[in-house]
Order: sequence, then C-alpha cells, then structure tokens
Amino acid sequence: MTRSELIVHLFERFPNLGAKDVDEAVNAILETMTDALMKGWRIEIRGFGTFSLNHRPSRTGRNPKSGEQVYVPEKWAPHFKAGKKLRERVDPHPRRSSWSVID
Repeated sequence: MTRSELIVHLFERFPNLGAKDVDEAVNAILETMTDALMKGWRIEIRGFGTFSLNHRPSRTGRNPKSGEQVYVPEKWAPHFKAGKKLRERVDPHPRRSSWSVID
C-alpha cells in the first residue's frame, strides 16, 4: 500500500473528514515519526510494532561489477519489528519448527 492508497482508504472509511484533512493527518504522523527517529528515539505502537535505529559499522565491500574493494562508511538504518498482535493477525497459524517437542 502506498501513501496515496492509505489516504484514499482512510478518506473512504471516514467520509466525515475532508480529503485534505486526511492527507495532512497522514503526512503529520509520518513526519513526526521521521523526526523522532532522527533524534534517535524509539517508536512503539502497541499491537503494531516498534521502529528503532540499527547502527551499521563501516566495512570494506566489493563492487559487484569490477570486484574492486570499496569503503562503505558507517550508518544508521531504520529497523521495524512487528508486534505480537500484528504477527498473529498476519499468520494466525504459525508452523511449528521441526525441533520443537510435540505434546
């Protein structure tokens, strides 16, 4: 789902709100979340998941075309971990692993 599809879906679900109001609300939420991550904060939305930052240290990589070694600088990357309720709704019948004990 894209941002515009989300806006259309919310506008259809809440017809008492104007399309511009829905657009501004979605943009404000996403901008607020972006600002929080930029400050290094962790975002937790109960039942949905958490957004945080992962530090990736600098390393030596390879250019896949030439095979030449290249320096890859350190960086911070956004990370999302789904909450338990979201995982259960997406996959209500998780498969047991082959090593678990069967009752």
